[in-house]
Amino acid sequence: MPEFLTSFAQNNAAIAVDAAWTVLQRGGVVAYPSETVWGLAVLPDHPQGVQRLYEVKGRAAHRPVQVSCQDARAGLELAQPNAALSALSTLWPGPLTLVTPALPGTPPALAPGGLVGLRVPSHPLALALLRRCGGRLLTTSCNPSGLPPALTAAQARDMALADFVLPDVQAADEGPVEGQASTVVQLPEGTVLRSGPLDGAVAALLTEVWASGLE
Repeated sequence: MPEFLTSFAQNNAAIAVDAAWTVLQRGGVVAYPSETVWGLAVLPDHPQGVQRLYEVKGRAAHRPVQVSCQDARAGLELAQPNAALSALSTLWPGPLTLVTPALPGTPPALAPGGLVGLRVPSHPLALALLRRCGGRLLTTSCNPSGLPPALTAAQARDMALADFVLPDVQAADEGPVEGQASTVVQLPEGTVLRSGPLDGAVAALLTEVWASGLE
């Protein structure tokens, strides 16, 4: 992409992220792209936003959503240390969600039942949104429960679940939305709860952890 077009796209992305931040502060729901599928996001410390996320998704209150983080450090700060978590967190950023025991005192909205689902996306626009919002967002896929997720901004708009949909303002540099949801692993057991793009890498790292005798 020519330099002037790249600069234009980056400026538009920054404007869009600022607009999304304004919506989130009001308790709104934002749709955003990741490297897997489109997601819905709210501020984790905004009760109205958390409630709206569950309502628009049609998700049962007992079913947790994940915490998307700007980097591995922001995720690990919420979790009880264990060898499998340390090993698998090296795959971040990327399409991997780790469900692991949370540190005592972690807010229930982030860790219902004492477990927190952590994800660090690799999509530049998702990361820009996370950085603008303090490093963490409560997120879930952009779709009504039981239906396929959105793969484009147009699909996200058509679902009418979000108060604001981040536009495709930097598509040439963002990389594609792959359409396959992240690998989900329960820790410390290492149980794969959902198959995804990083199954092989997860299996290899867990084999090393178990062989070392670490827990």
